[in-house]
Amino acid sequence: QVDLVESGGGLVQPGGSLRLSCVGSGPISARPTGWYRQSPGGPRELLAVIAIAGSTTYADSVKGRFTVSRDLAKNTVYLQMNDLKPGDTAVYYCNTGNWGDVVAGGGTWGQGTQVTVSS
Repeated sequence: QVDLVESGGGLVQPGGSLRLSCVGSGPISARPTGWYRQSPGGPRELLAVIAIAGSTTYADSVKGRFTVSRDLAKNTVYLQMNDLKPGDTAVYYCNTGNWGDVVAGGGTWGQGTQVTVSS
């Protein structure tokens, strides 16, 4: 079992950027890890996944604006978010486990970090 802690959320103006961090208590960098978000009243949406080998996959809604990366030494996975829009406002979560669990939202969750995009 790996515990996850997200950070880096906050209030940002439209067009701004944020970098979220997901730190694991164990080597999550050696597992697939995904980033999700959930808006009030909505389902959790899978945004990006980084695989064990380092390949990345993105949802169409964030492709070209968000980048997932990792630091093996720090057991940390990042989500760089650029050109943020009000529609990106949500609680952002990371999820880790095997590939099937991550893409289905069945892995280990962190507590989430709030991102608010507003002028």
